[in-house]
Amino acid sequence: MESLLRKSQQKIKNVPLVFRRYLYDRINFKNRQISIIGSRGTGKTTLLLQIGALQNKKSTLYVALDDLFFTNRSLYGLAEEFDKHGGEILLLDEVHKYPDWSRELKLIYDDFPGLQVVFSSSSILDIYKGESDLSRRTISYTLKELSFREYLLFQHNIQLPQFTLKKLIEEHERISLEIVDQIKPLKFFSLYKRHGAYPFYNGDDNEYYQQIINIINLTLEVDLPAVKPVEYTSITKIKKMLYVLAVNVPFTPNISRLSEKTGLSRNALVEALQLLNKSELIHILYKQSKSISLLNKPDKIWLNNSNLSFALSNGRPDEGSLRESFLVSQLNSFHNLSIANKGDFIVDNTYIFEVGGKNKSHSQIKGLKNAYLVKDNIETGVLNNIPLWLFGLLY
Repeated sequence: MESLLRKSQQKIKNVPLVFRRYLYDRINFKNRQISIIGSRGTGKTTLLLQIGALQNKKSTLYVALDDLFFTNRSLYGLAEEFDKHGGEILLLDEVHKYPDWSRELKLIYDDFPGLQVVFSSSSILDIYKGESDLSRRTISYTLKELSFREYLLFQHNIQLPQFTLKKLIEEHERISLEIVDQIKPLKFFSLYKRHGAYPFYNGDDNEYYQQIINIINLTLEVDLPAVKPVEYTSITKIKKMLYVLAVNVPFTPNISRLSEKTGLSRNALVEALQLLNKSELIHILYKQSKSISLLNKPDKIWLNNSNLSFALSNGRPDEGSLRESFLVSQLNSFHNLSIANKGDFIVDNTYIFEVGGKNKSHSQIKGLKNAYLVKDNIETGVLNNIPLWLFGLLY
């Protein structure tokens, strides 16, 4: 274990602390077992190491679960030894790469009450459906891609406050006017849509998009088989489906036609869509008030964020798709979002949003209560016209 401790100390010592993701301040560190789930590339490893650096505990151990240490040692055995030596926080990275993760995490929680465990995993993983149910023991958090607000701070050192959706809607005119006095938001928003969602952009668009393609491949070829038995031929078909979706989003699925194009049966196709959604490569939404089951086909599909659209469409995505994809990505994790009967979206069964360019008319939401036009390419809002970029300040 000494070599693991040395590696851990070095990694924690070197982790940058200037920029912290929104999630750090939302975690309740009083809980004994915490999970951080999210797609590849969002910064889960960095967040774990920052937790190690900032929680001010005397004895912290960070370890990746694909470390060679575990070829002949168990996770439980490591936790037992660490606890005997006064260990306080055990940080476990990519727990889904360890075969008996759920059973051993349950035993660690039950047998070592003085040890806090924080673990990361793929967004595909359902910690409540492992071999052992962790629902009563683990508090789970999801790390999303960078918001527009986080991108401004991370890449341009521009600090803007977060707003709740209610406050943003009620005070969007004042908020947008105050921000426009400080920066030109449309210039930065255009850059964000191209390369702002992940914290690894280094100035080269082509290299960045290749990294995104690599993330997609690793998610489907490594993470997916680690949590669900799936044949390689099925993975190839799922990849094909993702590329079909990429050139057609926003996509209203015709299951029969999509089945023909991919070679997947109807049930396999619907299951694949659910897996892509869970892996945070796509968003799927259903119509308002619709009864939802895992066998229902989605009513509309988007890629998970605008950067994926640029990577998968050779840099020429549809503008309307980018707008809707951005809004869905900012709202979908923290609010109840559905396809509206009139307008584009209904949020929390209260707010109706119609999304479009700066010349979009009110015709589709005319006479509707709590209905707003969300417009791209406008700096400031007026009445029920809200700038699209403002929704990037929600987290």
